Amino acid sequence: EGFSSVTFFLSLHRFQACVYFASVFQAMSCGIHYLASVFMAVTPNFVCGIPGNVSSVLFYNSTESSIEDIWTLWTSAENYIVVQLENGEIWELNQCSRSKREVSLDLVYEYKGNKSVFSCSDGFLYDDTKWKSTVVTQWDLVCDQEWLAKLIQPTFMLGVLIGAVIFGDIADRLGRRRVIWFTSAGQFVFGIAVAFTFDYYSFVIVRFFLAMVSSGYLVVAFVYVTEFVGIKARTWASMHVHAFFAMGIMVVALVGFLVRTWWVYQIFLSIATLPFVLCCWMLPETPFWLLSEERYEDAQKVINIMARWNKVSTPCKVSELCSVQQDDVVSGRMGDNDTSSIKKHNILDLFCNWHIARRTITVWLIWFTGSLGYYVFSLSSVSLGGNEYLNLFLIGAVELPCYIIACIGMDKLGRRNTLIPFLILSALICVLIMFIPQDFSILIILANMAGKFSIGVAFGLIYLYTAELYPTIVRSLAVGSGSMMCRVGSVVAPFCVYLRSVWIFMPLLLVGIMALLSGVLTIMLPETLGKPLTNTLVEATEMGRNKKSCSGKIPPAHSGVTLEKIEMFGQERARTEK
Repeated sequence: EGFSSVTFFLSLHRFQACVYFASVFQAMSCGIHYLASVFMAVTPNFVCGIPGNVSSVLFYNSTESSIEDIWTLWTSAENYIVVQLENGEIWELNQCSRSKREVSLDLVYEYKGNKSVFSCSDGFLYDDTKWKSTVVTQWDLVCDQEWLAKLIQPTFMLGVLIGAVIFGDIADRLGRRRVIWFTSAGQFVFGIAVAFTFDYYSFVIVRFFLAMVSSGYLVVAFVYVTEFVGIKARTWASMHVHAFFAMGIMVVALVGFLVRTWWVYQIFLSIATLPFVLCCWMLPETPFWLLSEERYEDAQKVINIMARWNKVSTPCKVSELCSVQQDDVVSGRMGDNDTSSIKKHNILDLFCNWHIARRTITVWLIWFTGSLGYYVFSLSSVSLGGNEYLNLFLIGAVELPCYIIACIGMDKLGRRNTLIPFLILSALICVLIMFIPQDFSILIILANMAGKFSIGVAFGLIYLYTAELYPTIVRSLAVGSGSMMCRVGSVVAPFCVYLRSVWIFMPLLLVGIMALLSGVLTIMLPETLGKPLTNTLVEATEMGRNKKSCSGKIPPAHSGVTLEKIEMFGQERARTEK
């Protein structure tokens, strides 16, 4: 039956609740760093610097004593400012050039005489009414250096892409806990370091590493909380990670409104990660990963700790969970290939057979489409106007009901049955927008928000769905590679929007086609609602071949049902204790 948000919080035992909220709190910092450049790399109004002291300033029919008084009248980059220096010279100041009038008689705005054009060798003058300092104003990333400013977010997303794959793979090899330790500490260290970079190139490099650890944490955190909570709470647990990420976006809007100097702004944003850095060292490794690595004693220690926290007097034994004694499990594997127990998995394991390969291609396409659609609809929403800080805050806030709808749908209808209609709905909305007359601006905006909402539902549940579709041994790698495709989509999205110059509806057409294709291919994916997490590729393959549990065909030591007992032991033992 449906699982409400309230019952989700009540269902978590004390140990799982502490681990869960400690982990998802740090997801808020990921949302912060992902969106920090929205205000940090703002390009304000600007003109060429003045080669001397100004006596008067003219902008159309308005005469002022200083350029600062002109910015409120500035309406377009095509505007220019006329200034008269104390030595009598009259200059026209454009954004990327300045002109000296050969005949300096009267101070008038329109001038038809001869002019000498010069470059902006004296720097630039910026409008500081909104932002006292940004990375653009600090390093003059305008005019012929403008492309450097436009590379700030793409290079960050490139770091996100690489970090998702690298740390996803490392988490499967070395464990979830070590990666959480490193990436959470890295977010704080690199976040503070960004504020003290001395030039543009060091700024981009440090932010690249910040992107890697932020992406790495987010990927592993999804896997970590999924492996610690039970079946019923898994849906809401996964979605509330997205909710904390959205809260990070709202924090960016709030801090951006309060702090208008970019490096101070960056420090305040990075401090938000400090509480988790101080306590993340206490987080345990997941029993799922320990059992997959045959570290039975360590798994038993974690189970004992969970039992003490949850006040269960008779904790489960690993031997009971596996239905055989630990030494029998080990001896039973001696007849197998010795290298199997130490095999290190890589991305090729996601294509180990036709069923898994088809699943991987479909999942990757959904990740890509979700990200592409999300950012295309987001970029289209800037036409809303109004207060930019409030707009960003609402962009983050609108995601919260989106994830609630996704949770209800996943628990009532299933993962696949929720994903398919919302993908197809987003495709239909793209077509609908193409038929709305351009004069109906409010209707167009509402349709764009509906498209963002529908693609957001699909984008939100694919994290959990991916984790459930793959076994423990490659789960982090699967989520990490999917996140990589997601970042590819986010990098492609701005270029997709540029296609508006070819045809105004070209971006929507591409998103609609991708969403429709993804929705159709999703029909072939297996449903995972209420099913135990799998532990081997054999189990994952069997899940796709039939609708029944394959636990009867799998040796007990490898059974996902066996591992699922870890998720439920606290609840079952608590009932018997009562």
